[in-house]
Amino acid sequence: MKSTKVGIIGSGQVAQTLGRGFLESGYKVMLSSRDESKLDEWQSDAGEHAKKGTFAEAAAYGDIVVLAVAGVVAEDAVKLAGIDNLKGKTVIDVTNPIAKEAPVNGLLKFFSDINESLMERLQRLAPEARFVKCFSCVGNHYMYKPQFADGVPTMFICGDNDEAKHEVKDILEQFGWEYEDMGGAEAARAIEPLCMLWCIPGFRENRWTHAFKLLKA
Repeated sequence: MKSTKVGIIGSGQVAQTLGRGFLESGYKVMLSSRDESKLDEWQSDAGEHAKKGTFAEAAAYGDIVVLAVAGVVAEDAVKLAGIDNLKGKTVIDVTNPIAKEAPVNGLLKFFSDINESLMERLQRLAPEARFVKCFSCVGNHYMYKPQFADGVPTMFICGDNDEAKHEVKDILEQFGWEYEDMGGAEAARAIEPLCMLWCIPGFRENRWTHAFKLLKA
């Protein structure tokens, strides 16, 4: 059993899917919510290495922290988690800057600008945290051990800290992914919009069974 503990800021389907993946990979996991009672069933089903808590408790608990909340509340969630609780820690940023407006012809709307990603905002908010964009360009049902007839899909990541990205690459291998490191935090400006592209077939044709793969010559 790994000694590494993972604190997940969030309680929705993405948070629970990643939580199960970490548990099955040998980690100890704490999920969190503003209303902890929402996680009673998850904790009961997940076993002895699963805990629940507040955002601040999860951020303090984790050797690695996962930010898995809606993009519109991501900055508030980081503040509630506690900036000091994130210092020096790898923070896996799963968020996307999806606006509250409905999609138009299958295309999501973002509240961010193409020249500034949500992850860059979060990194400025918690400058001593080590943010890595990951798991943001696929649906939650494929985040752990994805199975596709055409092979292993590619997860695009970025961040300013190489050690943090190495940690995330190791997690991706455990979770059954190939990965492509796209560089510093600015690359999140290109990675975050991939969720728009991923969602178009779903909204237009109810096709949600796909992922991206980078092919190399």
